[in-house]
Amino acid sequence: MTWAGLSLVRAWAALYRADVESKPSLSGKQRRHLRALAHHLEPVVLLGKQGVTDGLVDAVRVAIETHELIKVKLGKECPATTAEVGESLEAALGAHVVGAIGKTLIVYLRHRSEPKINLPRG
Repeated sequence: MTWAGLSLVRAWAALYRADVESKPSLSGKQRRHLRALAHHLEPVVLLGKQGVTDGLVDAVRVAIETHELIKVKLGKECPATTAEVGESLEAALGAHVVGAIGKTLIVYLRHRSEPKINLPRG
């Protein structure tokens, strides 16, 4: 990940600090449920050689507002690791990375007004 990309992600995180700080944590049971729901999903956002950029954060934001649960695939030429990308998306969007399979991340963010996914209790 480039320093410029990292500073842009930090800027997004500063803008949405209230969302990031107020996000509730997910239990293991809820994470398992979300991973099971994501099993049949195809990656919606593909990450290329530029790494995490404003455009990527915007694309993930639009996709996650539409679907709540998405997969993000890192391409072969992506300079960042899945852990780095996951941390960046969590910081920028206030989302949860509920799993990683190879170079694919499973990202969840509950819709504010009309949630589609019902999570099991605790």
